[in-house]
Amino acid sequence: MNYRWPPSRNKVLRRITPNKLNRSVDNRAPAVMLNHMVEQRAHLDAVFHALADPTRRAMLGQLAERELTIGELATPYNMSFAGASKHVRVLENAGLVQRTIHGRSHLCRLQAARLAEANEWLRRYERFWNEKLDTLESLLRAEDEANAKKSKAAKE
Repeated sequence: MNYRWPPSRNKVLRRITPNKLNRSVDNRAPAVMLNHMVEQRAHLDAVFHALADPTRRAMLGQLAERELTIGELATPYNMSFAGASKHVRVLENAGLVQRTIHGRSHLCRLQAARLAEANEWLRRYERFWNEKLDTLESLLRAEDEANAKKSKAAKE
C-alpha cells in the first residue's frame, strides 16, 4: 500500500467539516427579534454610533436646516461623493436620514423620530445629572462664600 503523509488537505477538511450544520449555532437564517426592548436598544445603538462621528453630527446639523444632496453635504468637508455617501448610509441605517434618489441626484432629509427616541432615553438620566450639578453648585457657592469671608477678614 502506498500511504502519503501528510494526508491531502481536502481529505483533512472533509473529516473536520461536518456535512450538516450545527443548527443551534450555525443557523445562517436571520433571527427575528421578538423582544421590543432588544429592538429599541439596537435602534439606540445605531443612533449613538451614528452620532459618535463629528462629521455625521455636522451633516445632521446641516440637514436640520434644509434638504441637501450628498454632493452639498460633502462640500464643506472636502470629501468625495463616495465618502459622504458612506456617512449618509450610516445615518440612514440608524434611521436619522431618508435618502430619495431622483436620477443621479441623491436628496437627503432629516428624520428626527430616532433622535427623539435617543433624547427620551437620555432624559431618564437627567435627574441624576441635575442632582450632581446642584450639589456641585452648592459646593462652589459655599467655597466662594468662604473665600469672600477670608478676604474680608484679611482686609480688616
